Amino acid sequence: MVQEYRVKDLSSLDFKNGHKEQYELEGLEKGKVLLVKVNDQVHAMSANCTHYGAPLKNGVVNSAGRITCPWHGACFNIATGDVEDAPALDPLSKYEVFEKDGAVYIRGDEAVIKQNKRKLNLKCAAKGPEKVVIVGGGSGGLGAMEALRGGGFTGDITVITSEGYRPIDRTKLSKALLTDIEKLAWRPEEFYKEADIDLVEDKVTSIDFAAKKLQTESGETFDYTKLILATGGSPRWLPLDGLKGDLENVFVLRTLPHAKSIMGAIGENGKKVVVVGSSFIGMEVANCLQGKGNDVSVIGMESEPMERVMGTKIGRIFRGLLEKTGVKFYLNASVSHASPSSNDSSKVGAVHLKDGTVLEADVVIEGVGISPQTSYLQGNSKVDLLKDQSLLTNEAYEVKGLKDVYAIGDIATYPYHGPGGKGNPIRIEHWNVAQNSGRSVAHVINNPGSKPKPFIPVFWSALGQQLRYCGNTVGGYDDVVIQGDTEKPAFAAYYTQGDEVVAVATMGKDPVMVQSAELMRRGKMPTKRELLAGADVLQIELPAEIVI
Repeated sequence: MVQEYRVKDLSSLDFKNGHKEQYELEGLEKGKVLLVKVNDQVHAMSANCTHYGAPLKNGVVNSAGRITCPWHGACFNIATGDVEDAPALDPLSKYEVFEKDGAVYIRGDEAVIKQNKRKLNLKCAAKGPEKVVIVGGGSGGLGAMEALRGGGFTGDITVITSEGYRPIDRTKLSKALLTDIEKLAWRPEEFYKEADIDLVEDKVTSIDFAAKKLQTESGETFDYTKLILATGGSPRWLPLDGLKGDLENVFVLRTLPHAKSIMGAIGENGKKVVVVGSSFIGMEVANCLQGKGNDVSVIGMESEPMERVMGTKIGRIFRGLLEKTGVKFYLNASVSHASPSSNDSSKVGAVHLKDGTVLEADVVIEGVGISPQTSYLQGNSKVDLLKDQSLLTNEAYEVKGLKDVYAIGDIATYPYHGPGGKGNPIRIEHWNVAQNSGRSVAHVINNPGSKPKPFIPVFWSALGQQLRYCGNTVGGYDDVVIQGDTEKPAFAAYYTQGDEVVAVATMGKDPVMVQSAELMRRGKMPTKRELLAGADVLQIELPAEIVI
């Protein structure tokens, strides 16, 4: 029931533009609201991001009327509450706000206020002639299907996925090794039925692009008017004895069954776990399993964890955080092979390094990268796969040489116009990038002739402390400017190419990352020279105009 609630300790809406603050509501336990003034108007809305609940009072507001979550970069339209950028799926609730009798009130429904989001209603009786087929039910497919319906698409939406379950929050697999579909799935099954989104459990085996038809493993044929390829990546196995799937209790991690197999082998914990690979997946798994009481060792070819992306200085910080929990590192190391257990020759017993080091192992987890999953396109005369087996697209994610076909996520190599990008083609493997590219394709389909919505890549990771990252270093960087305390840690690291900042990583300084991402979108990011002279990104006003 909609009713009035008095805002505690507030008598006037006389704010300056850019003001944002969280307030409690009288008479409503745990009732909170965020008040934001932008363009001379005060708005009342949900106090927390609908993704993981970050307090939006710590977010970033710009004059274009957007508020960005301080943790993972989710963006919302302040006037409507609608989602504009991933990773949030649900919009914010909006409330009427007004002054009365020397106090400030909002008008809203108690249940909605406590729920902290507006229920997304995508109900649709499919009547339009368009038929969109999405191949893949991961983050990219999820972003596309929800943004299509949310943007008013009335045609058929069919999602063909071989994973065997509805879309999940894949980030929780490596960060927490969750195995319960109800805790991982973004939506209940009823949601997709109400939205008239048909989830098909099958595997695409071939595509006739001229006839606009797909063939699946079960023998089904699907027609399309628009096709979105979002099949993601396949985890690599090391081509070494004992580590190529020939011994039990050796795993890769990409899907829910993978996580279930790992946790089944871990059992009651207390196991000796060897993680091969010191990048994002390996580090997150090590952090998770050490925290569960296992003896974890990480093998990496780099001199510091995640060195290729984050550099040695920052990688050293990550290593220190995990070493404090008991994780052991073997760096600048190469694996020779794995040998079977003396108790059971079918299972792994040890991992051998080329320098002669032998690490006992009850469980081995390989985090050595992925390959674009495009096997269903092999041999198709209409497709030119790149050397890494990905698909080259334009800014709208349209596949080169094909009409009405889009590629998103891990299989897409697209022109990057962010700092340092210069429009050069890159491929970025991250959940958030995939969902945002899916949302961009949906925007183009829903608005023919429009341009795709630009975004700056945002990453995050759980490494003892929460890492936030925006931008891209695939094109290279030559220096890192670090501000803050690396011991706490509470720092911001600015990756530079010449005088230009191309990426920013933070720990313990959440608003810095999202402010930097918004500045990058507008071409207003301070230079290396300005940062060294003491420039503070949080003090730079965000203009409305987006330039990338």
